[in-house]
This record gives sequence, C-alpha cells and structure tokens, in this order.
Amino acid sequence: MRQKSILITGCSSGIGYYCAKRLHEEGYRVFATARKEEDVQKLREAGLDSFQLDLNDSHSIQKAVHEVQKRTGGTLYALFNNGAYGQPGAVEDLSRDVLKAQFETNVFGTHELTTHILPMMRKQGYGRIVQNSSVLGFISLRFRGAYNASKYALEGLSDTLRLELMGTDIHISLIEPGPIRSDFRKNALQKFLENIDRDYSHFKEEYVNKLSSLQSDKDTPFTLGEDAVYAALLHALESKEPKARYRVTKPTTFFWFLKRILSTRQLDKILRRVE
Repeated sequence: MRQKSILITGCSSGIGYYCAKRLHEEGYRVFATARKEEDVQKLREAGLDSFQLDLNDSHSIQKAVHEVQKRTGGTLYALFNNGAYGQPGAVEDLSRDVLKAQFETNVFGTHELTTHILPMMRKQGYGRIVQNSSVLGFISLRFRGAYNASKYALEGLSDTLRLELMGTDIHISLIEPGPIRSDFRKNALQKFLENIDRDYSHFKEEYVNKLSSLQSDKDTPFTLGEDAVYAALLHALESKEPKARYRVTKPTTFFWFLKRILSTRQLDKILRRVE
C-alpha cells in the first residue's frame, strides 16, 4: 500500500509542529512547511520533509505545490491547512491594510493552496482536506474582530466546498479548537504592538488589560495541549466517515451549545463578559 502523504502549513511551532512530528511517527510522509528558512532547517533536522511555504505569496504557494507533485509523483493523500495568526484589536482600530493582511494569511492563502491541491485529489479520486478553524469561527468576542472574520470566512468556504465535493471520495473537515497551548498568544502580542494605535483608541484603558493578558504566560481556563488537536486531525484523516466539524476543548462545546439554545441578545450578554 502506498505510504499516505500529507502537506501541513504553519509547522514552525505549536499545533503544526506537533502534528507533523506525530504523523511522521505514525508512518505518514509529512511535508512540513514554514514561512522562514530557519524554521525549515529545524524541521529537516527533526527528520521531516520540509520546504518553504508563505501563504501571503502566490509564487511560494505554487512552488510548494510543484515540490509536492515532484516528490510524490503527482499524488497527495491529505492537506492540513493549519497556518494562521490572530490580529487583536477593536474593529474600529483595524486599518484596511491590517484587516487585509489577516485575510491574506488566514483565508486567501489557504484558499489558493487548497485550489491548487484539489486537482491532484480529483485526479487520484480521493483525499482529505482538514481546516484548522477555531471556536471563534462561530462565536464572536470583543477585540478579536479580524481573527473572527477570517475564521468565519474559512468556515463558509469550507461548508460550501463540502457540498461541492459530495459524491467524491474527497472529504473536508473543520477543527474548531478553543484555547490550545502554543505560540498563538505570543504572535498575537507582536501583531497587537505593531498594528494597533493604543494611545489614541477609544479602548485605551481596556487595552491595558488586553496587553497584560497577551503578555501573560499563564494558561487560560480549560487550555489543552496540541495533542487534543492531533486526536481530531488523526480521526479526520483515518475515519471512513470523517466528521464535518471537530469541537476541541470544553469552551468550544459549551459555546456551540449556547449558540443553539440562546437568542442573539442572550448570547451577547454572556460573550460581552468574556475577556
């Protein structure tokens, strides 16, 4: 039987790195990609097939897909769209360019990569596409507007693609994690400091608490390790009937339940208190 192969984005750290290592140990041929060359070298030293893939660069995406085709003879079992970041800040403090940058990585780059991989899967007659979304792909929180919007968009595209793939043996799944131990907060802090003018914001005083939470090393309640996402990913890859959605962590399950039973006004009152 041909060795299963998978292309994973965003493998420099956190979920992407952990899942790449675990799948490699399980016998998958893992193409672990990262934006920076130094991270690619680290992945190679860990025994993984690795090359650069920058979701903000169409040429980089095309080059990576060509590399996969060359190394596999034009086949690929699975794609795990994991690469993303979160831009904090109130909606009114997000410039057009900052919001566009959030979508370039989390939506447009992910979409472009997927559309380049799909012809390979259609030709071979099978495949798995797994999108790493978020609890913030279906509920909204203050100061997460850019990230919320990008993950809502990813979920909409994925739901539509699932309908368009019906009747094929190509399956698409969404993983919706809540708090997971990773570098996400550290990267969000950098984007917050770079792109949000805190001194002239209506939310200047509230941003003091926001900055403190981003700088904290303390886990938020119900935080899980990367292994929780890996368990969902493995099921999506190996089950004969993969789920459309995998809700990871208690907050995800809790808010999914609340969204189904509460009115928008009632849910807003609860979400307004979440920091």
